[in-house]
Parts: sequence; structure tokens; C-alpha cells
Amino acid sequence: MKTIIKNIESLEVLDSRGNPTVRTYVELEDGTKTFSTVPSGASTGMNEAVELRDNEERYGGKGVKSACMNVENIIAKEIKGMNSTKQMEIDSIMNELDGTESKSNLGANAILSVSMAVAKASALSLGIPLFQYLGGSNACRIPVPCMNILNGGEHADNSVDFQEFMLVPLGAPCFAEGLRYVAEIFHTLKAILKDKGLATSVGDEGGFAPNCSSNEEAIEFIVMAIEKAGYKPGIDVSIAVDSAANSFSPNLDNHYNMIWSGAGEMSSDDLIDLSSSWLDKYPIVLWEDPMSEGDWDGFSRFTQKFGDKIEVVGDDIFVTNTKFIKKGIELGTANSALIKLNQIGTVSETIQAVRLCREAGWRYFLSHRSGETEDTFLSDFAVAMDGGHLKTGSACRGERIAKYNRLLEIERILAGKSEYRWK
Repeated sequence: MKTIIKNIESLEVLDSRGNPTVRTYVELEDGTKTFSTVPSGASTGMNEAVELRDNEERYGGKGVKSACMNVENIIAKEIKGMNSTKQMEIDSIMNELDGTESKSNLGANAILSVSMAVAKASALSLGIPLFQYLGGSNACRIPVPCMNILNGGEHADNSVDFQEFMLVPLGAPCFAEGLRYVAEIFHTLKAILKDKGLATSVGDEGGFAPNCSSNEEAIEFIVMAIEKAGYKPGIDVSIAVDSAANSFSPNLDNHYNMIWSGAGEMSSDDLIDLSSSWLDKYPIVLWEDPMSEGDWDGFSRFTQKFGDKIEVVGDDIFVTNTKFIKKGIELGTANSALIKLNQIGTVSETIQAVRLCREAGWRYFLSHRSGETEDTFLSDFAVAMDGGHLKTGSACRGERIAKYNRLLEIERILAGKSEYRWK
């Protein structure tokens, strides 16, 4: 059979922050060869699947040669000769080989690199676009690009506490136009910041990282840029916020300290009041991680108050893990889960998390990581999962643009049959 796995090799390469990551090559019996490269996060939940790092002098301890060796010496021996289309079986075997819930023995970076590469090889061998191989022949929904335009928190060295402010081109007629809207606003914001004497350097995900006088000034700049670019806030383009509240909750509980902006200590109720005032004034349609991963009660109260108006997304609190998503569904913690492949560590388990959200009537928000690679697997995966929206960085940095450009390709492949809608 042509989709039999013939060979697997792994290589230590660099991600967008210049840190090592794992790239795995898969070759099939029919001569098909491809590879996948895994990303790495900076703002991480404590229950995420664990990357394996060498903890040696080279690369400041961040080398991944041990993970690469695990691919070649352990995983490859078990799955060579298997049919690459048996995705769930292959992923299950790797999890069994690891033997831990966190994937800490072999490394989630090792396991995911193989899982992604196997899927890509299967699609390539069968002559099917990856998004259709993973999502079926009817996969046609191109996600609305939630473009990161201004960074703060752990993704930037500035005075903004909240990690991401994103543009959401809901009013665009198609993905290509939506991408144009937000790219134009990105460049308009750059001119506004420059005119005000503020820095136009960018953070890890390509958003600008100015020293604002307050967190709210950041969002005011964005509204100004939307209008100056010729668009209507809340009609053509809306806003999404990722607080990444873990980064300013020292004990990951219901106590917060806005250390970068100097706003000081806050409680869950204080954050809810702040959010309420913003939602009254600004066209916000999505809010991610408004509370820390330990503040389940605060998260639920936030959702109870705002969940009928906006999408409330759990990231660090759920970490793409069905166990935590199930708990969130039972408690009404949110109404959406962020979905990151490397948080859980295999393609199959990521799909299971998406299915759980669907069954509960939740939304799910596909996402990149701050330490990204040029691999465009995420773009195809987002279309395959039919989620309606995706965040994968700003209108700069090649590892982000590669994913937007792949979505432009997919829209063209679908030749007028694609859908572009938020819900």
C-alpha cells in the first residue's frame, strides 16, 4: 500500500524566537516525503502537554536533541510499516509509548511533530488538500482572521498588561477582503503611533508594542486606526481581547496585579467591572482568558454576565484538554475554548477537543503560538475544523504571514465555494 510509512527522521531547527524546536520528516512507500515543525508557547497554562528540552549548556538549556532522538529511536521503530492514514491509531501508540498524561517522557514536541507530519504525508500521497483530508470533502469555511495588532503582557516589553488586542473583520465579504481590511488598519496604526512619538517595534506575534499611558489607551488607538483607515468600528471591523490573566495573577488565583501599566492590584470583581466599562464603549466581540486559570469562579461570573453578548474563550484554563473543557461545560466557565495543537500534543486529541465543544454548543477558537514556525498546518486545520475564526499573528513576521497566505490559497482552491462567516 502506497501510504505505508517507510522512514521517519527528526531535526532540531529554530522557531520564530530563535529557540530550538522539532521538525520531523516522514517518507511513505510511494515516495511521498514531507515534514512538520512544531511551535512553542511563552504564555502557557500549567496543565499543558510538556515540551522536552535538553537542559544542557547549549541553547541555554532549550535544545531539543533528546526529543529528536525519541522520534528516531523510539517512535519510528513502532510506527514504521503502519498505514499513515491510521491517524488515531498512530497517535494512540505514541501516547502509550510515552506513558504519561503530560507527554513528558517522549516530549509533546516530539509526538506532535510526528502526528502532524503523518497527516500531511497522507494528504499529499492521496492527492487531497490537507484541509479536506482532515475535514472532509465539504470543508469550505475560511476563518475570520483575528489579527493581533497590539501586544502587551508576556509578549512585549512595554506598559500594557493585556497580552493581545486583535482586529476582527466581521463585515468583510470574504477572507481576502477581511485580510486586506486588517492589514490596512495595521499600517494605519503604525502611522498613528509614529506620529505620537511612540515605538512601532513589534512583539512576539507581530503586534505593535508601544508604551501606552494605560491599558485603555491601547484600545483607543485601535479604534482610532479603524476609523482613520476608512472602516466603521463594530460594523466592518470589531475587536477581540486576550487578557492572558495568568501573566498578572502572581498565584494564579483571584488576585491580580497590573504590574506593567502600574494600575495596581485588582480582584475578579474589579476586572469584571473594568471589562463591563470597555464592553459599553468599544466594539469587543471576543474576550480570551479574562481571569487566571485558577479563578474558575471569577471566570464563570464573567461568562454569566457577558456570555450572551460576546464569546468568552478559555485558553490557559482548558489547555485544549477534554478533561478541563468538560469541567468548564459543567460549570458554565466559558462559552468557547481556545484550540492549540501543541497544548495537547496530537492531531487526534485536538480534534476530540473540537468535537466536545461542538457537542456542547460551544465555539472554538483556533490559535497559533508565540514561538511559531513557517509550517502552515494550522491554516488547513482551521478550515478542516470549521470553527469560523483563527488567530495567527499580525500583518508582519514571515511565520505569521505564511499562514494567512495559505488561507488565501485555500480560498482560491475552493474557487467560489468557500464560506466566510463568524458564526
